[in-house]
Amino acid sequence: MSVSNPTLITFVIYIAAMVLIGFMAYRSTNNLSDYILGGRSLGSVVTALSAGASDMSGWLLMGLPGAIYMSGLSESWIAIGLIVGAYLNWLFVAGRLRVQTEHNGDALTLPDYFSSRFEDKSGLLRIISAVVILVFFTIYCASGIVAGARLFESTFGMSYETALWAGAAATIAYTFVGGFLAVSWTDTVQATLMIFALILTPIIVLLATGGVDTTFLAIEAKNPDNFNMLKNTTFIGIISLMGWGLGYFGQPHILARFMAADSVKSIAKARRISMTWMILCLGGTVAVGFFGIAYFSAHPEVAGPVNENHERVFIELAKLLFNPWIAGVLLSAILAAVMSTLSCQLLVCSSALTEDFYKTFLRKNASQVELVWVGRAMVLLVALIAIAMAANPNNRVLGLVSYAWAGFGAAFGPVVLISVIWKHMTRNGALAGILVGAVTVIVWKHFELLGLYEIIPGFIFASLAIYVVSKLGAPTAGMVERFDAAEKDYNLNK
Repeated sequence: MSVSNPTLITFVIYIAAMVLIGFMAYRSTNNLSDYILGGRSLGSVVTALSAGASDMSGWLLMGLPGAIYMSGLSESWIAIGLIVGAYLNWLFVAGRLRVQTEHNGDALTLPDYFSSRFEDKSGLLRIISAVVILVFFTIYCASGIVAGARLFESTFGMSYETALWAGAAATIAYTFVGGFLAVSWTDTVQATLMIFALILTPIIVLLATGGVDTTFLAIEAKNPDNFNMLKNTTFIGIISLMGWGLGYFGQPHILARFMAADSVKSIAKARRISMTWMILCLGGTVAVGFFGIAYFSAHPEVAGPVNENHERVFIELAKLLFNPWIAGVLLSAILAAVMSTLSCQLLVCSSALTEDFYKTFLRKNASQVELVWVGRAMVLLVALIAIAMAANPNNRVLGLVSYAWAGFGAAFGPVVLISVIWKHMTRNGALAGILVGAVTVIVWKHFELLGLYEIIPGFIFASLAIYVVSKLGAPTAGMVERFDAAEKDYNLNK
């Protein structure tokens, strides 16, 4: 790979810009709250775009276009489910969680919030929720590193092992240095790059294949069922794909954006921005995979890499159809998607280890400077474990993401959702919800019961466990008082 290669130069400039933002954020990071939650200072635009970018990961430009390319529009149920789930999360959870975390000990992390909200003196709720975060997020981080490695491997002809480290290095660098502010500011840049790529690419593919009518005829000629939303699907299959939307209620890296908003008033505007961004991005993603069917049917001589690994459809279209400089910018969008999510996940793992283990159980009186540096050390530790897990070149991005997404959605989703809308939820109810949700996902995944995506039974059983166990006890007067005060604050300011 020549150093004068336009794509390489574009990547280097982009990565350098992200690391520079990390050093700018370093100057605004004075304590642990700044490092892991940005001092609750995010405005509506940064909250919206950061939540969107941290959500979508490399799956948006690799996993989903690949699935659409292979199976047609029947795979787009997942996008519909995500849009519905994200909207409901913004509507019911975002503002309430922002206020509840402030009223419950100014909580910085989800385990911190659970511990304060339910007055858990034993520390059991904090420990179990932190362990769930570490287990599933390390898997999630590995998926991001796999996506980054695939990008560097196919773009620069690197070996998978070299690409693994090249893809992860920049993200680790700016997360290590700048913490939450660096992650949020870079997310905003990355979200802008992603939407640019996902609007431009399908338009150019459409033009290259002869316009709408010609493209649709080619897709139909390849397989008429590509247009069939019900192709090779069952009721359970559609429910499983739509069920991805349930995951939003329990994703710590997305919920952290709500907690970091500067006020409840910012949430409504952020919701509108974020949902517009999300709908455009998911529409573009589906279009890339779908129109790619027509392009590679017409040009089978260049379809080899995509036939070998369908998750490379966006990468190959960008390389084939665009000037190398523009292709470099478009491929940087994949790196942006990978980096934005991976950085958030590294930071949430770091905060769980630092705030919920180190500070709580080992060094209660640790200084803020010490805690920030421990947080940075934990970023490195989790990153190295995730890189080790990603070392298998046969990993598929969507498979890794689906397991981690289900784990969080079932273990935390019902607990977060019910905790912000039902004052009678108890500590034992929360504990039962986390354990039942996590165990159901693991067992269901292992036995592949009914062909149903494990998040759905996990979410249902966890919700039932919360309700039944909470009814066997009662919240303390302090818990009810704080809940009512937070709800009043929310209604006054929303």
